[in-house]
Amino acid sequence: MRAVKTVICAAGNLKRENPDMDEGLIVLRAIQDVNVPKFLQEDLKLFAGILSDLFPNTKQEPLNYGPLEESMRIKPSVVMIAGFIHKCIQLYETTVVRHGLMLVGPSGSGKTKCYEVLGAAMTALKGQLSVSGGVYEAVQIHVLNPKSITMGQLYGEYDLLTHEWADGILPSLVRSGAASMDKTKKWYMFDGPVDAVWIENMNTVLDDNKKLCLSSGEIIKLTDMTMMFEVQDLAMASPATVSRCGMVYLEPSVLGLTSFTESGPRTILCSTRSRHASWGG
Repeated sequence: MRAVKTVICAAGNLKRENPDMDEGLIVLRAIQDVNVPKFLQEDLKLFAGILSDLFPNTKQEPLNYGPLEESMRIKPSVVMIAGFIHKCIQLYETTVVRHGLMLVGPSGSGKTKCYEVLGAAMTALKGQLSVSGGVYEAVQIHVLNPKSITMGQLYGEYDLLTHEWADGILPSLVRSGAASMDKTKKWYMFDGPVDAVWIENMNTVLDDNKKLCLSSGEIIKLTDMTMMFEVQDLAMASPATVSRCGMVYLEPSVLGLTSFTESGPRTILCSTRSRHASWGG
């Protein structure tokens, strides 16, 4: 049902942007925008064949992401591959219809650079009209490693001696984001394995409630926030968590070796430095 709701939301956005567009084309484009990011390269051919059977006479033209693509290409010290830019655009489309999403892929697939490049591009285009119908807003990214700290440090806990509540890292970040009066988009990136030890406590955050419920009884309502998870695989993730999140799968084959050999060591060092400077890293 969540997948169907996401397709309906994407179709509604497209209908509001283009009131005169054929409804069959709107549904086709919505299905593609929601499902294509989660497929492997070899699965896309099968998916395209299924769509051609469902919409045999429907022809579509690609959306124009010109300003966003141009803003991505000016990223210094990074060689932009066409497939990588396409993944960044897929990530943007996913953030429009989902407030919880996962960047999935092995090491070297460009997960970290994907959201960093997109965030910088959206920040550079602040105030300009976007393809989704709104305007681009500046992006503020908070990175934390949930597996490097305890559950109490992540969500908060009561002190056994004083019985006082001590806030965790996540409630502090979310509370400050909810209290913020500006329109800056807040991205909270959880860079670490997803397992039932800590992710199940975020089910109310990832579903339509958008509420962070703490053991203290406090409930924090999310505003314009996006929960992102950078993971290598979903082996330990439960179906309840996966169904609540949008998926963007990245493959190392998309980048190839050119992006590493021509970009130089600065790109790799920048990614490594950002991990060590993150919360709990």
